[in-house]
Amino acid sequence: MQVIVFDLLPYGEHLDHLKVGTELPHPLHKKHFKSEVAVKTYAEHLDAWEELDKLGYDGVGFNEHHTSPYGLMNSPNLMAAAAAQRTKNIKFLIYGNLLPLHQPLRLAEELAMIDCLSEGRLISGVARGIPREYVVHNVPMSESRARFEEAYEIILKAWTEEEFSYEGKFWSYKNVSIWPRPVQQPHPPIWVPITGSKESIEWAGKHNIPITPGGGSLGLREDIIIYYAKCLAASGHKITPEHLNFPMNVYIADSKAQAVKEAGPYHLYFNRTLFSHGNVTETNLQRKDGYVTDAASDYVRPENRQAAARNRADFRNMTMEDVERMAETGPWGTAEEVTERIIQTAEHAGANIVQISLNRGAMPHDMFIEQIRRFADKVLPAVQAHQIKSVPLADTAA
Repeated sequence: MQVIVFDLLPYGEHLDHLKVGTELPHPLHKKHFKSEVAVKTYAEHLDAWEELDKLGYDGVGFNEHHTSPYGLMNSPNLMAAAAAQRTKNIKFLIYGNLLPLHQPLRLAEELAMIDCLSEGRLISGVARGIPREYVVHNVPMSESRARFEEAYEIILKAWTEEEFSYEGKFWSYKNVSIWPRPVQQPHPPIWVPITGSKESIEWAGKHNIPITPGGGSLGLREDIIIYYAKCLAASGHKITPEHLNFPMNVYIADSKAQAVKEAGPYHLYFNRTLFSHGNVTETNLQRKDGYVTDAASDYVRPENRQAAARNRADFRNMTMEDVERMAETGPWGTAEEVTERIIQTAEHAGANIVQISLNRGAMPHDMFIEQIRRFADKVLPAVQAHQIKSVPLADTAA
């Protein structure tokens, strides 16, 4: 299996003291921002990514979000370019550029530059973003999917055609040939994260694009994989373990109880404070703004529809008891437990790539580095040596 460490790069100082009720204010004003904290946060994460490279991890994942301490990677492309100069082998999963919000030709050019700067280590993730970002960028949510699909077509043409022209609803170009071109031909790998929308799964299946099945529960992730396998098959493709990269929150300690004690407070901070700051998570509310359709969750089994609803209270009201229950079945605990759980979960999902989070909730730098080193020493060799050969859930889709 390949192991990618997904790093949200949250603002390095906890901000619970600013909350009004259960929420951080949004917009969060300039007076609360400390430049020295941001400078330190960037430097520490660059150091961590360099350590990942030295210790043999397969990749590091970045993402794009705006106007929130949840993550300081407004431009993941800038972070990948910086990391390319500090590393030699690790791949950069940009997960992802928010296609509906940006000029697609500029994205195609920047990503080609990153592939050159890194000597072909780019994995280009494409995403729609979350409702908050459409409000900030003044882009109608009802246009999200159409913009996404149009931007994808333009980027692919820019990378692969000698010269291209395009007449679209949102962007048009005439007689364009970009320089530089990506190192990887015909283009860098393209992945897409799936939080649950039926239409996103169908799009990925149509274009044979690997996915990360997100969602709030294992059952919902199963539903995503099953429907994705059906969509791939409908377009003449067959699902393989390389089509799936599975997300996991990981923490190694001397015992499961110790893991909960050490990492639990940071997991609570992530869910109670940072996650979806200033955003609308609820699927029913997103429907009203046209971000998702009425049919977006039709494929989900009844027992998993609560997870698909993404109710804000499920995150904001999380307790330490909830964390303990999560740890019971998740990869938290001793190195042996973590290894076993990662392999079991990957086998069940049929995913030959795992995306692990080792620093959920603005964890201090020394704790993050300790987890990186401990995982590399005790878990990474066994996980990388284990190869997933099939996607068992695909049988359900047949």
